[in-house]
Amino acid sequence: MLELNVHIRDALLTWYRASMRTLPWRDAPTPYHVWISEIMLQQTRVEAVRSYYTRFIDAIPDIPSLAALEEETLLKYWQGLGYYSRARNLKRAAQEVMEKYNGELPRDFDALLSLPGIGRYTAGAILSIAYHLPYPAVDGNVLRVVMRLAGFSLDILQDTTKRRVEEALLPILPDQGKSCSDMTQAFMDLGSSICLPKKPLCLCCPLSSFCRAYADDLTDALPYRSPKKKRRIEKLTVLRLSCQNQLAIRQRSSEGLLANLWELPHLNDYYKKQSLLDLFDDRGYDVTHIEKLPVKKHIFSHIEWHMQGWDIKLASTSPKATGVKEAPAAYMSSDEAFPDQLVWASEEDIANRYSIPTAFSYYL
Repeated sequence: MLELNVHIRDALLTWYRASMRTLPWRDAPTPYHVWISEIMLQQTRVEAVRSYYTRFIDAIPDIPSLAALEEETLLKYWQGLGYYSRARNLKRAAQEVMEKYNGELPRDFDALLSLPGIGRYTAGAILSIAYHLPYPAVDGNVLRVVMRLAGFSLDILQDTTKRRVEEALLPILPDQGKSCSDMTQAFMDLGSSICLPKKPLCLCCPLSSFCRAYADDLTDALPYRSPKKKRRIEKLTVLRLSCQNQLAIRQRSSEGLLANLWELPHLNDYYKKQSLLDLFDDRGYDVTHIEKLPVKKHIFSHIEWHMQGWDIKLASTSPKATGVKEAPAAYMSSDEAFPDQLVWASEEDIANRYSIPTAFSYYL
């Protein structure tokens, strides 16, 4: 059975109150602020989130403004954070909160879980940090800390493990009040600053005297996680097309990876110089300059893009009227022939108006 010593609570709270991190979302931990920060922090480092969070809250200060915001504008504020479905779910959830809960995030765990993009961890964080209620919030940091404290080798990638950790935390949580907030954030801080994935700082840990992994010299072995599946590798030829101080971009499909975002046009697989020249000639475009750019790699959770870039300048944004042939099937768009449906925009417009995924920033 997974059990924790109740004396952990006092030791952890004493440590946290003396050494808590200064973070912008802790200055005014309203339910909205906690919600936004926790969604941003999913799959993203704390240091990377700081500036994005401040800019986001300044522009979108509350749930009504989030619910009313145009998606294109929302995605622009989210640009650079990645995992754009998080931003879309924020807007959908905000609209539901306006319709069902008078614009306030509910204090009920199941009600929070029913909102788009809110899982058990985020619901627990909102309830404990913002509403000061005794709910566990189990993220990767908390899983690591608890598995080491208890000396358990359960697979932390399994949902059943997270549930068992939640159950183990319940008896040691404060009954109510700000200590609930402090307890949740103390576990987060301990995992991010002391109980590190590799080379944990056990000699500095306020809980080392309670830790089975430390006592049994198992900190390197715990927590256990099953091996990840290898990512699929996709080779792309990314085209930085320019003409008269404008760049060509296009909007991605409304479904799948990076849905509805704007991108640089690209082709499946790697293309050589002559193949690209033939492609543009076949489609009726005059190439005035072509230069190979460095190969770059962008990693998603389940896919790696290995990108070969090309800087290409065209004489005109429109093809010649004659001599146009069918586009090759290799073009990534399944419903549009390359390079139709391109939008030509200035670099200023791209910077201020269009949401371009980080994957393409190498070639902007």
